[in-house]
Amino acid sequence: MSKVFKKTSGNGHIALYLGKRDFVDHVDSVEVVDGIIKVDPSGLDGKKVFVYLACAFRYGSDDLDVIGLSFRRDIWIQRVQVYPPTGENTTRTPMQESLMKKVGEQGCPFTFQMPTNLPCSVSLQPAPNDAGKACGVDFEVKGYIANAANNVDEVIEKKDTCRLMIRKIQFAPANNKPGPKADIVKQFMMSDKPCHLEASLEKEIYYHGDPITVKVKINNETNKVVKKIQVSVEQLTNVVLYSSDTYTKAVCSEEFGETINSNATLEKSFQITPLLANNKEKRGLSVDGRLKDEDTNLASTTLSQGDKEMQGIVIAYKVKVNLMVGGGGLLGGLTGSDVTVELPLTLMSPKPAGQTDISLQDTEG
Repeated sequence: MSKVFKKTSGNGHIALYLGKRDFVDHVDSVEVVDGIIKVDPSGLDGKKVFVYLACAFRYGSDDLDVIGLSFRRDIWIQRVQVYPPTGENTTRTPMQESLMKKVGEQGCPFTFQMPTNLPCSVSLQPAPNDAGKACGVDFEVKGYIANAANNVDEVIEKKDTCRLMIRKIQFAPANNKPGPKADIVKQFMMSDKPCHLEASLEKEIYYHGDPITVKVKINNETNKVVKKIQVSVEQLTNVVLYSSDTYTKAVCSEEFGETINSNATLEKSFQITPLLANNKEKRGLSVDGRLKDEDTNLASTTLSQGDKEMQGIVIAYKVKVNLMVGGGGLLGGLTGSDVTVELPLTLMSPKPAGQTDISLQDTEG
């Protein structure tokens, strides 16, 4: 069993227990969010206890709420009543059985099943001087004392709530297929024959921090000279809320001084390594969701959900190989141009080995 996380309400009447805070999306299914909430009935004053799981898009600072503007939009939310028990679900998961041994008779189990078309936990990197929580997609489990599950007219005081942030994450599939290949034939003005460019990746999936090997084949049949080769990785962040907007940011770019003369060929592999450490100053870059101030990495590729529509943030990457071709003859640079080919890139984390330590953490947020 992994670490147990606990958060107690301000008045001490309810306490939230989770066995883990990372829940894996397997594309066709998502791990069940199961936990326990400890309830002291003597402090409820006739009210009930509810728990909700919410997936929300945060697009501003908490300060906005002070002036009547919402700083988050719920993408999906589900509520359950845990006390008094409704008797709807009496089956306990192995995790809940373990938590009940810690909590005792006052423990009330709850279970949530997330749909597969919810986005994963992603944050948009703030600028170095930005304060407050980062924009992005987050998941929250919240216990609260109220008369009704969702009455907009009922004011729920902060001391009557306890909450824990969790993450929905995807790991790279175990089977790694051969990488993609792409080619282009570019015809230039004032040149009878074209330039052929082919690029390929060794494998389909790369792990964060691993060097990416790009194999390049060039057949320059033109009368021009390829002066250098640029290899880059771009992150495509698709924000899907009221509309769909895509933002592209280069996360790694290197130039190689390879010269390919007229009627010459080149076959060579180049390595580049996209790292968040080299992009700390880029505002709006997508990173994997983090809990508190722990380290993270570039946002992982969102694995395809097929035809299901997904709201929130969807991440993709591509590798670009660009040949910088100089013009020759009397027209000089006027007849120069670039030859570019793009390859889809899947950038993810491997599934970690399971942890075996058991400890209780009273945690913030």
